[in-house]
Amino acid sequence: MVRYGKEHKSETRRRIIERAGRRFKQDGIDGSGVSTLMKDAGLTNGAFYAHFASKDDLVTTAIADQLKVQAESVVALAAPGRAGLEQIVRGYLSPQHREMLGDGCPNAALLDEIGRCAETTRQAYTDGVLILVEGIAERMAPDDPSSARVKALSLLGQMAGTLQLSRALTDSRLANELLDQGVDNALALLDAWQRV
Repeated sequence: MVRYGKEHKSETRRRIIERAGRRFKQDGIDGSGVSTLMKDAGLTNGAFYAHFASKDDLVTTAIADQLKVQAESVVALAAPGRAGLEQIVRGYLSPQHREMLGDGCPNAALLDEIGRCAETTRQAYTDGVLILVEGIAERMAPDDPSSARVKALSLLGQMAGTLQLSRALTDSRLANELLDQGVDNALALLDAWQRV
């Protein structure tokens, strides 16, 4: 029997988390069984419990990871100030983002299910979403980001809802118009908040 070192176990765990995050966003949490998740990672079902205590444990870990990735790859890389906010809004409410379920935002893909998850999962979600919100709030009010925290959360909610609705529509022209209107609405809201 081959024995693997800690580094191999860590890499395997990372692969499971990444693949599970993508699968959850594509098929939903309830629509993703352990056997499918492990197959995505190139492993057997038996290997699952060497890395996670339960599916809920994996869900919690994957959601936290997905939000961290979004904070690092989208929000943290956006330009400072209003230009960065517009960059975030336009990227989020784009047809390209709408089409990339597995690589897209965990908020738009999983919010309805996260609300029904165990408290530990909801807490991991809350912690992760607050990191996203802080990055947005820093661009809204660089001198006092905490004053813009609820506004940033509201903006994220508006964008996630718009993206969810756009994904659900079968009329692609209407879905694109919705995204365009969502961008206009979000930017108008940002401008109104800046005038206050």
